Amino acid sequence: MAGAEFFRTFYPIQPIERIMTHHSLRRSPLAPAGGATAGLLSRLDSGEPVHLDELPTPSLLLDLDLFEANLDKMSGNAKRHSIGLRPHAKTHKCPEIARRQVEAGALGACTATIHEAEVLAAGGIPGLLITSEMVGRNKMERLVALTRRQPDTMSVVDDIAHARQLNDAAEAGEVRLNVLVDIDPMGRRTGTTAGAAAFALAEGILKLSRLNLRGVHSYSGASSHVVGFAERKAHSEEVMAPPIETYQKMKKAGMPVEILTGCSTGTYNIDPFQDEITEMQVGSYVFMDVDYQIIGGEGGEVYDDFAPALTVLTTVMSKLHRDLATLDAGMKAFATDRESVPEVKGISGTRYQFGGDEHGMLQLPNPSREIKLGDRLEFVVPHCDPTVNLYNYLLLRRGEQVEGYWPVAGRGHS
Repeated sequence: MAGAEFFRTFYPIQPIERIMTHHSLRRSPLAPAGGATAGLLSRLDSGEPVHLDELPTPSLLLDLDLFEANLDKMSGNAKRHSIGLRPHAKTHKCPEIARRQVEAGALGACTATIHEAEVLAAGGIPGLLITSEMVGRNKMERLVALTRRQPDTMSVVDDIAHARQLNDAAEAGEVRLNVLVDIDPMGRRTGTTAGAAAFALAEGILKLSRLNLRGVHSYSGASSHVVGFAERKAHSEEVMAPPIETYQKMKKAGMPVEILTGCSTGTYNIDPFQDEITEMQVGSYVFMDVDYQIIGGEGGEVYDDFAPALTVLTTVMSKLHRDLATLDAGMKAFATDRESVPEVKGISGTRYQFGGDEHGMLQLPNPSREIKLGDRLEFVVPHCDPTVNLYNYLLLRRGEQVEGYWPVAGRGHS
């Protein structure tokens, strides 16, 4: 039995409408919401402003003034350097933010999962690039269905066996899939080796009738958090040199490659100066977090190129000790995947530590102001991407007023 016939028999391609229904894209990501939460959202839906003091805690806040400034700065940077901008939606998982990025000049959006891509497509976002390999029946079936709906959808490949599977799936689904050769700059997570291996993979893809080779994907996550601008620049230039050289050889050989995509928020002012990189996948710039603040900027020890627009609002739930306050925000309120910890906004001389699922312990060796029972404190998050994944929606604030909310519709997996 031929590959496409086998795939068509055992992996029947479902229409995108059925997949979207099956994966709950038509349900409100906020449901069920009861009690105070339902009332709050109803008030915001009606246009009634809500004061920060009325919010339940912990709540995920987005400062619209800072967010909009971040959006404008990155878009302006891309335009000045004549480089494409395809921001990574794994940071926000929110169709409304992706829409605003496209309106500001982005080509589309990157996603880490097929679920994120389906959610953005349902929200009308074009130019989707899924930056993880879509391996296995479920993901390939959904990629085919999504491409049928949005023919410009792209994904990545690092193995010829996977490319052949995608080709069979595409033939069974009667579509053509757009793919990029995934080259590992150094992390050994995914991606083939630059040079001969990547070139051979590209040659193999060109022989497959249902795949369109579009270019090269090579993202150096390790470069993004190298501390010190000079050190970060040297790191990115070193690890990106082999993928760039491979891309150049592909073009010289007449391959139909037009895209070399990579670049993080940490290298947004480095990679545009490297020859051949055509797109930036920057993501965290819209929100920012503690992890990025500590890497240092071009002009100093703190990376403050983009403002911390994302915070978590908490409440001091216990204050029985002079040097310690207990908060209602622990592991279920902040991501715990990094060594960095949340930092309280506007108060120095404190140190957060996790105290369990629901509790955070705020050490007070030398606080710049008194911390009392019932105080509501805002924290810059340690790592924005997985922290956002813990919440159903972003509450939109200007000053002390909350103006609305945006669902984090792509959170989780399904």
